[in-house]
Amino acid sequence: MTRNKIESRRGQPGAPCAVAIFGASGDLAKRKLFPALLNLRRSHLLADGFAVLGLATSDMTSQAFRDRLAGELRESAPGGAEPESLQWLLDRTDYLPGDFRSPELYRRLQEALRDVEARRLTGGNVVFYLATPPDLFGDIVDRLGAADLTKEDGDRFRRVIIEKPFGNSYDSARELNVRLRKILAEPQIYRIDHYLGKETVQNLLVFRFANGIFEPIWNRRYIDNVQITVAETVGVEQRGRYYEKAGALRDMVPNHLFQLLALTAMEPPSSFEAESVRDEKIKVLRSIQPFAPEDVLTRTVRGQYGASGDPAHPAVAYRSENRVDPRSDAETYVALKLYVDNWRWADVPFYLRTGKRLIAHHTDVTITFRRPPHRLFRGTEVAGFTPNVMVLHLQPDEGISLSFQAKVPGPVVKTGGVEMDFNYADHFGRTPSTGYETLLYDCICGDPTLFQRADSVEDGWSVVEPILDVWRALPARSFPNYPAGSWGPREADDLLARDGRAWHLSTTEP
Repeated sequence: MTRNKIESRRGQPGAPCAVAIFGASGDLAKRKLFPALLNLRRSHLLADGFAVLGLATSDMTSQAFRDRLAGELRESAPGGAEPESLQWLLDRTDYLPGDFRSPELYRRLQEALRDVEARRLTGGNVVFYLATPPDLFGDIVDRLGAADLTKEDGDRFRRVIIEKPFGNSYDSARELNVRLRKILAEPQIYRIDHYLGKETVQNLLVFRFANGIFEPIWNRRYIDNVQITVAETVGVEQRGRYYEKAGALRDMVPNHLFQLLALTAMEPPSSFEAESVRDEKIKVLRSIQPFAPEDVLTRTVRGQYGASGDPAHPAVAYRSENRVDPRSDAETYVALKLYVDNWRWADVPFYLRTGKRLIAHHTDVTITFRRPPHRLFRGTEVAGFTPNVMVLHLQPDEGISLSFQAKVPGPVVKTGGVEMDFNYADHFGRTPSTGYETLLYDCICGDPTLFQRADSVEDGWSVVEPILDVWRALPARSFPNYPAGSWGPREADDLLARDGRAWHLSTTEP
């Protein structure tokens, strides 16, 4: 284990550095990045030698940007903007306006970085965060390279965090990887997936591999099926133009859902070094059974929300959203049935679903165990058992629950379901978080464990590409096929019903 890795797990401040945020006036920076930096400061995880450079196209001075940032943080920072930490961050924040495609901006960025290195003792270390539209990723990295801003000398590091979506197909993701690697070495590239910053996601590794009672049963012999659900109650909001090009499959599956799948299904790594963990995740993605065209027709479901059928909770149809084609075929819901073809998971179905305008907002990984034989209870009033179910709750309330059977008190043999619940907030207290704190901190510490490697991105796209091909060839004819405020299209229930199963805690009824 590297020195930085050890230090990061001991809760020591990260290395001195500057964080240059491209898109600093945007929604992501406002709601997530600056509040995360504020929380890191509150937790004493940022070095005194620290600075922020905000870059955006809006023309304003550094002081005007700091004034605006102060108001935004006081309003939206989780846990509030504690005055000392807020002032500490503001004192270290400067702003550079300009065109991200203009060489002039990068000349001024060079000067600004030299200035903060002298004033704030950042050691010449820089993290560049690309919180921009994806069509700018390659251009920004090209210009950083041309300005000699990505060069690492001695112990000085230069790292680039890239937001999703990373490409919109296998070919585009591969092309972007090739383009980035002309300027950056792979260890300099941090492809971020904010789902991996959630405590329960990270706890999957500890839960599985640090507890001797779970790992022996984490396989096809004991597990009947695995379900991964990412449900959202919101619609596309102001992302209509993006969603028209992407849809739910591109937006959620190759990144968020496949990362959750990989952590759930991976083999024990040889160590918790980044490459050992990422190697095992890659093996899972490469073991996913490829989709033949006929599989797409029988093992995938797509949906698009219509208007709400509940007068108490009105919502417009997707086709009536801002910047959406009134005849749009873009899917807002996806359900998939996958198989991981390896020794551990052969014949165990993995059911994945994600959607907008659903009845509840939550992200869960549900493990359903096989039923025991009923021979022992023949002749009793025990007609059948519900299977044991373990649910890893990722959001909004992080925790773990386990259901099992127990005898109901009395002279007659009857069983009843019992549930054990572990809630992070109850046991460890609530820690103000945006979900980006761990990821930013790990990047500063040089720990890429929770970030996607180039091959992981490409392998994820290679799985969904056949689905996209069939869906392009056969446009959906039934859209909209689920009302806002429901659990999605009935075909998604049918996908499991054909196997004699059902989604955990859901129904298509609104």
